[in-house]
Amino acid sequence: MDNTLIGAHPTTMAGFRFDLSVIPNQNLIEFNGQSSSNTSSCESSTSSSSIFESDSPDGNDFCNVVLKYISDMLMEEDLESENFVPEDCLALEAAEKSFYDVLDQKYPPPSLRFDPNTVESSGSGWMFSQAEFEFGCSSEKKHHQLERSGYSDERSSKQLAVSVEKHEEDGAIFDEILLGQAENNGSKSCAGGGKVRKKRGSSKKTEMMDLWTVLPQCAQAVADDDQVTAKDLLRQIRQYSSPFGDGNQRIAHYFANGLEARLAGSGTPGYTPAISSTTSAASVLKAHHIFITACPFQTMSHLYANETIIKLSENVTRLHIIDFGILYGFQWPNLIQRLSTRIGGPPKLCITGIEFPQPGFRPAERVEETGRRLRKYCERFNVPFEYYHIAQNWASIQYDDFNINENEMVVVNSLYRFKNLPDDTMIAKSVRDAILQLVRKINPCIFIHGVVNGTYNAPFFRTRFRDTLFHFSALFDMFDSTIPREERERMTMEEVFGRYAVNVIACEGGERVERPETYRQWQVRNLRAGFRQLPLDEVIMKKVRSTVKSNYNKNFMVDEDCQWMLQGWKGRIIYALSVWKPVHD
Repeated sequence: MDNTLIGAHPTTMAGFRFDLSVIPNQNLIEFNGQSSSNTSSCESSTSSSSIFESDSPDGNDFCNVVLKYISDMLMEEDLESENFVPEDCLALEAAEKSFYDVLDQKYPPPSLRFDPNTVESSGSGWMFSQAEFEFGCSSEKKHHQLERSGYSDERSSKQLAVSVEKHEEDGAIFDEILLGQAENNGSKSCAGGGKVRKKRGSSKKTEMMDLWTVLPQCAQAVADDDQVTAKDLLRQIRQYSSPFGDGNQRIAHYFANGLEARLAGSGTPGYTPAISSTTSAASVLKAHHIFITACPFQTMSHLYANETIIKLSENVTRLHIIDFGILYGFQWPNLIQRLSTRIGGPPKLCITGIEFPQPGFRPAERVEETGRRLRKYCERFNVPFEYYHIAQNWASIQYDDFNINENEMVVVNSLYRFKNLPDDTMIAKSVRDAILQLVRKINPCIFIHGVVNGTYNAPFFRTRFRDTLFHFSALFDMFDSTIPREERERMTMEEVFGRYAVNVIACEGGERVERPETYRQWQVRNLRAGFRQLPLDEVIMKKVRSTVKSNYNKNFMVDEDCQWMLQGWKGRIIYALSVWKPVHD
């Protein structure tokens, strides 16, 4: 397959020169509106039945259901006090464990660990003495260099701006923007985000800086522990970077944060940038609302997965979905609505939601709340419902933890969360292979697998930094092309992605929780684990393509390769999804 990028050209933004043509082509695809997949070694796609032609919703309806679901969630008062990002739990666990290692103490089970919510009331949220805690902090002394550098102050001031708002000022806005947009504007709610917005020029008068040269140079100096050169380059980058500027200035800001943290010697074990944010879940949900109207990645992934499930469960009386990484359950409201309209009545729906445990005394609180919301949704649409939750280290999950009924159709679903599993370089026994073996033992009718297509998991820092820059530059360019710069929610979403990048740059060992693999690597892994890949459904793919083409920015792309549905921006593959079936001897 020809992996050249169509239409690549340099783009100049305030302070930086951004040239998409310099991105290596091993992770790019040619896109001309037709499939460019290489099917010589893969099964060819087969046409699906016509049941989707008449009764399946279009992409706009699907999008609106999710927007309404988010709007309902935003009415919950406790979301302002709840922090976001499930990956934080993994990074926090690694940080906590490092303190216990310093103290030569055994790491306790989740119910006895640190609870940040108890600090104010009891004076101490740690399960050991204040003197021990101070000793542990002093042995990670370099962490405080970040505060003197201004990094913590800068992040704190920005985070405060997006997290202090209260429901008193939001109530009317929710009704007007969220509920109104979701229910009354029809297709405009999705289409509006797909247009290129007018960009405001930067107020800075700056000389040109080549982002692709200066940042890698700084990374090289950091890798060599050349403090003088690295600090000088960081000073130059800081002059032109800003979380409020254009896309390149914003990505430079977050990459500088990561390099500064690594330079301070805080990469491991005491520094966990992903857990330092005070961004509330409500703030991120508002940002997510904007994100899914402007970007098709999540909506189209859910559309393809749900349409596949609906087709296969047409005649079943009981449907059990096991969702690895359910989080807030955004995928399932649309499926619930579809099941409610099935001729002959809906099946009994059972969902097992799996998440990483939260820190504190209620490790399953978030995944339990997701079940509560989905139960209310099922009651609203008269769909019989059961919900189970698992909130523990995924490597410790056993087959007996699932309540599987022999008379039900079982579907295993995991979209874009396996990137946070420990990879093969961390422990001798592969956690990723172990999870796949668990899925195989479950023996689902289908296994829907979505992956973040990333090459930035190299063990060598220089290579990892370069690939991280390529990947996140595409994302920040996408934000800059589809969402106005002054949108507060855009900055919140960029902070979330920026923290992912900082984690990759600054952290090592267990604290680096961002460890994606490419879809081709996962294809090899899945086949080796005993799965057979199923062809993509041509009718569903046609619907996905037409929805993206009609409602989103022209630089979004959908393509196929070796029976994977690929989604990306300007030729760079960001996400990939495929459907599998276990094979038993």
